[in-house]
Amino acid sequence: MVELTGNIWDYWGKAIIVVTTNGSLTRDGRAILGRGVARQALEYCPDLAYRLGMLLKAHGNHVTDLGNNLASFPVEETAWSLPDMQLIVRSALELRQLADSKGWRQVVVPRPGCGGGGLQWQDVEPLLSKYFDDRFLVITAAQ
Repeated sequence: MVELTGNIWDYWGKAIIVVTTNGSLTRDGRAILGRGVARQALEYCPDLAYRLGMLLKAHGNHVTDLGNNLASFPVEETAWSLPDMQLIVRSALELRQLADSKGWRQVVVPRPGCGGGGLQWQDVEPLLSKYFDDRFLVITAAQ
């Protein structure tokens, strides 16, 4: 795992960009992409809420390949719950397995649960380091 500072969207088209997500849907079946990288992703893929919503309905709140060089990474069960450390661990394992099966060479991940979710990086980092090798770039937004 490599830690860096910058803009995650500078990697658009060059690597897989991970979008931290939750398992909530609107009444019309769209995923709720409320803040952070998830909200930003809508600028790049306006249909993302519908695509992720269909995947959530079909497979539940799990890591998925969203197409367009994006992958989901659940950190919360619902849009209104706090980040769940056990869910972050499961998502890290699932992301590693997906990267292995797809042959992804570079995956850029925001610090899961550490932005709007309020978790501390020193608590999350040891969980991720068990699963992420040097293909995984964990990025912190430049101030």
